[in-house]
Amino acid sequence: MKAAIRSIVSRFIDRLRDEPNLPRLKKMGLVVGRNLKMMSQCRIDFAHCWHISIGDDVTLAPRVHILAHDASMHTHLGYTRIGNVRIGDRVFIGASTTILPGADIGNDCIIGAGSVVSRSIPAGYVAAGNPARILMTTDEYLTKQQARMTDANCFDESFTVSRHVQRPQKEQMITTTDEQGFSFVK
Repeated sequence: MKAAIRSIVSRFIDRLRDEPNLPRLKKMGLVVGRNLKMMSQCRIDFAHCWHISIGDDVTLAPRVHILAHDASMHTHLGYTRIGNVRIGDRVFIGASTTILPGADIGNDCIIGAGSVVSRSIPAGYVAAGNPARILMTTDEYLTKQQARMTDANCFDESFTVSRHVQRPQKEQMITTTDEQGFSFVK
């Protein structure tokens, strides 16, 4: 009885937070690897979640939508198109990105914010846009970003909300970012 009540309360809280119920989706067939980081307001296709596979060490930024079905032709044809979605290991998917049916994102990819991924992105690439297009290799992107990092524009965890960043630290980060164009936080 307690387990049933806990389950009902958990589903209610998930609905209030507007978050997907991962344990329920997994029971229905969603495959999720280790260390999934899913930010707020992400959507995973409930109706066809068993067509979705997410690898290890994947980050879904806020408002990422993953769809395995396309019902746009259902009114006319009486059928809904289904496509398997695969997201590899060590993938970052930026905020407000939509992953469409049939998309296959390889290992070690970065997908830019606001993208629409409608086809395959090979392993080791950065892609962005609508539709998402390959911009460069992940190694090239990381090398460029690492070259921008200096002692002056890199900040430790104490400069984060989770570590209760203080006003002087915020001001320091703003000033540094204004001067250098970008800053980096651990």
